[in-house]
Amino acid sequence: MKYDLHSPVPKSELSSRLDNLRKHIYETDDNWSVILINNPINIYYLAGCIPDGVIVITPNDAVLFVRKDFNRCLKESLFPNIKQMRSFKDVSDYLGFVPKTIYFEYKYATIQWINLVKKYIPFENSNDITKIIQHTRLIKSQYELECIKQSGKIQAQTLENVLPSLLREGVTEAELCSEILLDLVKRGSMGACRFESSLGESIGGFCAFSESATNGMSFDSPDGCVGPYIPVQALGSNQRKLKKGDIVFADIACEVAGYHTDKSVVFFYGKLSEHEQCETIKKAYNICIEIEKKAACMLKPNKITDEIYTELLKYIPTEFKKGFMFGKNFIGHSIGLAIDEPPAIAPFFKHKLEENQVFAIEPKIMIENIGIVGSENTYLVTKDGGICLTGRPLPITEI
Repeated sequence: MKYDLHSPVPKSELSSRLDNLRKHIYETDDNWSVILINNPINIYYLAGCIPDGVIVITPNDAVLFVRKDFNRCLKESLFPNIKQMRSFKDVSDYLGFVPKTIYFEYKYATIQWINLVKKYIPFENSNDITKIIQHTRLIKSQYELECIKQSGKIQAQTLENVLPSLLREGVTEAELCSEILLDLVKRGSMGACRFESSLGESIGGFCAFSESATNGMSFDSPDGCVGPYIPVQALGSNQRKLKKGDIVFADIACEVAGYHTDKSVVFFYGKLSEHEQCETIKKAYNICIEIEKKAACMLKPNKITDEIYTELLKYIPTEFKKGFMFGKNFIGHSIGLAIDEPPAIAPFFKHKLEENQVFAIEPKIMIENIGIVGSENTYLVTKDGGICLTGRPLPITEI
């Protein structure tokens, strides 16, 4: 079935998501009574719009309370019950009782927000809904998969076919990244990137030339960049210019109708054979490509994420162990409405894969004083292994 991805999220889709959330919370708590959702990503997931507001969910009902913009929500959302909200007194009046325990997202419920709730709904206890709703979001519907597949097609076209034509001597990292992002937007990307982590930048990626990529970031990333200024760890430097002999590293996201795909590519500007570390660069890059391919073959139902990670570590030569994933302990991550969704393919994530989950696989190696090489693509979990949704892993290419 084809969907108009510029139209509201289908009503049946929203209803199914709400049913699934209720089913999953009942598996944890038979006596739950009230859930409050204030994270914009999860409001969009359940209601199909992003207002300043809160979703109130009970066993038999659900209401989206909107501070602003109420009229916009009525136009954009097919959620069946949307009410205007002045304060949490409106929520209290709707409930008609004070629940002893409320579920909300601990990660997004600030002390200020909790105090606003308690002013009118003086509950005694709270439980965290975060993991339950993350679990609900894991398996993608056909509507969600169409969004992700469309994003992947756009991303593959831009990063595999357009990016090489943008490389020219003297272009800065930030300028190149901006041109890539502009091309993505022209092809239909929404131009905004969302993270579960508060440290992730909303800019959809970065470019780094050679040693620039070895600048670590506060965000849990296996690569890095300088950024245009100290407080921005994204986009790339607006001073570092491309020159012959540079490794061009681009880690760029794409997004359609709220859903992300993730892809990284590496090109060499000039003749790789003339680089003094030519053989090391080629060897490290080819190892990453092989690890990505092996990981893709393992993306099948019932495979366990930390076991996939442990198996893939066997293929990293001793000489590259220190620089593998820039010292980070993961090889991939789930992706959807946020670019960094759990679970990760990492130690201690004992998650059993199911069909229609989506993961970004990103093996990368930092070569000291040289740069970072590697690959990243987004894959759909199927009974036959991972299907790449973002083109393909590329051989190292000279430009």
